[in-house]
Amino acid sequence: MTKLSVNINKFATLRNSRGGNNPDIVKAAIDAQRFGADGVTVHPRPDERHIRYEDVRQIKKIITTEFNIEGNCTEQKFVDLVLETKPTQVTLVPDTLGQLTSDHGWDTIKNKDYLQNIISVFKKAGIRVSIFVDPDIKMVEGAAATGTDRIELYTEGYAKQFGAGPSTSSGREARVKPYVEAAQKAKELGLGINAGHDLDLHNLKYFKQAIPWLDEVSIGHALICDALYLGFENAVQLYKRQLM
Repeated sequence: MTKLSVNINKFATLRNSRGGNNPDIVKAAIDAQRFGADGVTVHPRPDERHIRYEDVRQIKKIITTEFNIEGNCTEQKFVDLVLETKPTQVTLVPDTLGQLTSDHGWDTIKNKDYLQNIISVFKKAGIRVSIFVDPDIKMVEGAAATGTDRIELYTEGYAKQFGAGPSTSSGREARVKPYVEAAQKAKELGLGINAGHDLDLHNLKYFKQAIPWLDEVSIGHALICDALYLGFENAVQLYKRQLM
């Protein structure tokens, strides 16, 4: 079964826009789990413009499912937080300072030595490691050489192309093909496979059907947008159904 990890960053964005604690981020994490999510994802950034480091500490206290912390591991503050809170999984993302949102995967060949070192730090602490990669066979092969447990396929390209052009079966196959090939290579190399970025109720089911051995998807922005109209519990359940 492919697990759904709900990214609750957008709850924090809304809270921070007015100050105070409404919506309550810890309650959002509790409710995500209560409504059926298999995990909770957060992505704290150095400027704490959405999820704050203290939020991560508080969520850790109530987590009953899997806890996934995404972030830029070149920031020592991030590394220290992960080692302190010991989530189920840390997802390493090559963000730059002040970046609006994640927009590319690691160059696993160029950064092989660095990734090997930082991944070993987290694995020694008993934390599963996933690294963000583009759907490129060479990058997947490079990822395997770093010692990571999993890769997370960066799916913005798929999501943008999915709704463009003719919606024929051959058209959709062409759009998902690089991801299937990357996932097949990852499977051959013994890597677990996660996916995330711009997956939604329109494109998720097809992606899962194309890669049935997918371990986990992490979804935040689209799911929270849908929750505004459909309700949080209903949105979580609708996304879960796409993964069946």
